Amino acid sequence: MREIIQIYKKLGETPLQALDRLRLERQGLRDERMTYLGRLDPMAEGLLLVLVGDTRGKEEYLNLDKVYEFEVLWGVETDTYDTLGLVTSADTDSLALYPQAGSDATRELVSAFATNSISSWLGIRKQSYPPYSSKKISGKQLFEWARAGEKVESPEREIIIYSLEHLGERIIKGDELLQNIVEKISKVRGDFRQEMIIAEWRKNLEDQKDKEFVISKFVVHVSSGTYIRGLVHEMGEKLGSGALVYSIVRTKVGKFSLPL
Repeated sequence: MREIIQIYKKLGETPLQALDRLRLERQGLRDERMTYLGRLDPMAEGLLLVLVGDTRGKEEYLNLDKVYEFEVLWGVETDTYDTLGLVTSADTDSLALYPQAGSDATRELVSAFATNSISSWLGIRKQSYPPYSSKKISGKQLFEWARAGEKVESPEREIIIYSLEHLGERIIKGDELLQNIVEKISKVRGDFRQEMIIAEWRKNLEDQKDKEFVISKFVVHVSSGTYIRGLVHEMGEKLGSGALVYSIVRTKVGKFSLPL
């Protein structure tokens, strides 16, 4: 038996947890060998390909292009480049893009940057692995070095961004932002520093309830191995505000696509 199954990896799940859920939902697969084809972070959701049965030769599916829809929260950075990380800015004022965050002027500035900078991201480029990733350096994964507080130089890899479309902006207030982040993190099982991270988010946002934050939405078509978290981090650096991935949904892997 050899079959590729498309499943929807839920927010908060690891790929392995998604496979465990698949076995429970489809009893006929409980004793079958299976492996996922391309991982997704716990805070990412969407299309996950699962190879069932004979898992040899899975490498042919690991280099497929991907399409993602993702949101960018401007004005805040974490050590993981997404919401499942510790806020790295000690200045809570920097959590809002500018003193007038949410105003028409700020929203237009972000929108203009998001639209006008698109061409600079397209094509073949080098991307560094995020510090919280599974890339191995000297026998340890990068996230293990990061958790130990040890800095190592992240290697680069060549990626291709085929297309990037800016879909617009929305505004979210600090109290709703905090509630949403806590709800998302609460879905994660396993040791991802959740208690510490939620406490830090509360510390940084509890006095920002009425402050407005800008979120942009994009859709991107990329080569295999592209970290959307890394791309968003670079966007924040280029704008000078900092940024992180607020949400991410993988909608296509090669010829396979949502809806399932």
